Amino acid sequence: MSAPYHPLLAEDGRLLEPPAAVLFDLDGTFADTAADLAAPANALRAGRGLSPLPLEPLRLVASSGARGLIGRALGIGPGDDEYEPLRLEFLRRYEEALCHHTRVFDGLEPVLDALEARGIPWGVVSNKIERYVRPILAELGMLERSACAVGGDTAEYPKPHPAPLLHAAEIIRVDPARCVYVGDDLRDIQAGHAAGMITVAAAYGYCGEEQPPESWNAHLLIRDPAELGPWLG
Repeated sequence: MSAPYHPLLAEDGRLLEPPAAVLFDLDGTFADTAADLAAPANALRAGRGLSPLPLEPLRLVASSGARGLIGRALGIGPGDDEYEPLRLEFLRRYEEALCHHTRVFDGLEPVLDALEARGIPWGVVSNKIERYVRPILAELGMLERSACAVGGDTAEYPKPHPAPLLHAAEIIRVDPARCVYVGDDLRDIQAGHAAGMITVAAAYGYCGEEQPPESWNAHLLIRDPAELGPWLG
């Protein structure tokens, strides 16, 4: 399969006109949050007398949040009796240290600067709950710059449902069909397509282990955030 037709894209993938807005997933796309997500997972291991896991295997599942990290750290999933207490402990620990190591990905800030210079708003649409999204962006110095900060509980449904992306477009007051959505998970691309947006797969992100980003049928695949600048013009 190939990416669905989009009227703002030429056959060779070039943008035919500037987008009305550019939206980003948070974890693994806008910011490298993996170290702060890995810390509570390893704290759960320590509580069971287990040694910490290195960052890389936890980074691979970081886009899946508590479910993916608890599964990787302890082999326990939502169907297990132990899962819900562990999830609540994970979230409590994470909320205590949301942004100790989190950083905007290298190469992305010049893209944001260029968008702002051209008067093109940008925002963040994450499946992380909004009360985490906003303080993380604030700590990064990005909340006031962002045109929206949408979490997984902001709209009626989280991604891959298009509701969060459509809500973001409504906040910014732009046509969803003139928006670009950038994400590092298959559900980001699915949500973007369902919202009628142009989709960009961030292959530099966490991306999971099930399907490679080349198979997500995004309109564009990038391996470095800096690649967005030339493509956006």
